[in-house]
Amino acid sequence: MKEIADLLARIFVSFIFSYEAFDSVVFFRNTKETMTLYGVTWQQDILLSGVIFVLIVGSILILLGYYSRIGAFLILLYWLPFTFIIYSFWNDPIELRRIHSLYFMRNMGVTAALLLILVNGSGKYSVRRMLHVLRLPKN
Repeated sequence: MKEIADLLARIFVSFIFSYEAFDSVVFFRNTKETMTLYGVTWQQDILLSGVIFVLIVGSILILLGYYSRIGAFLILLYWLPFTFIIYSFWNDPIELRRIHSLYFMRNMGVTAALLLILVNGSGKYSVRRMLHVLRLPKN
């Protein structure tokens, strides 16, 4: 049961970030405008392209279970600063503080899932394990 839960968790976490990468590509201009609203104005094209690349590579690595720890680490490099910049509820007006604190806590839950992948690896059902099991004997 643990192995199936590991696989499902990797699929769900991977879907979150692959969808975010897809959304950032489709709405590239809107995402840049949002970055400007939050004060991220330095080299927006390069930053956004880098984030999209990290999201795609990280989510694929997590999904396949091949170097999933590296994938989780790459996504954490993006996810933690993003969470603290976008959902800084302690600086928000009182009417937005409650909803942004909920979003912040949700993102911390996703951070916990990434940390679990980082610590535990990919589990039994992964490409990495499949390659290890199917190794050909040496002559």
